Amino acid sequence: MRTLFVIGGARSGKSRYAQARIEALPGRLAFIATAEAGDPEMIERIARHQADRGPRWTAYEAAIDLPATIRRTQGEADAILVDCMTLWLSNLMHAERDIDAATSELETAIRDCRVPLGLVSNEVGGGIVPANPLARRFRDHAGRLNQRLAAIAEEAVLVTAGLPLRLK
Repeated sequence: MRTLFVIGGARSGKSRYAQARIEALPGRLAFIATAEAGDPEMIERIARHQADRGPRWTAYEAAIDLPATIRRTQGEADAILVDCMTLWLSNLMHAERDIDAATSELETAIRDCRVPLGLVSNEVGGGIVPANPLARRFRDHAGRLNQRLAAIAEEAVLVTAGLPLRLK
């Protein structure tokens, strides 16, 4: 495995699946978190995820500068897991960053990565059209981001109801 892209809905099992795939690899493991602990529920959620990972894992945070964190981390780990791409996207949108430019920089970092890399993302396009413009913009950006990541990944897996379906 060089690049694994795992996509699925909320609570689909995608993070658990991606973590297991990366943990099956030998050596030191890096977890790059894109979430920010902005409220008590998110703080508890992050703590629960940290407890699920063992001593082989080193955690890094990259709310915005994910490409640089991937570049730096690959020198410190034998495999990397990034969770999650749609949180990274929402951070970029909140900071009013150029999404296309940031995604292009991320694609370069992924292509240049010398260790196995897992990317987890939410599928948000399977429901109804959102009622407000910001939610529609997010859904559209997420769809384009997911397409670009799936295109450059060596392997793409959809997880639904805890079951993986290999897309490529």
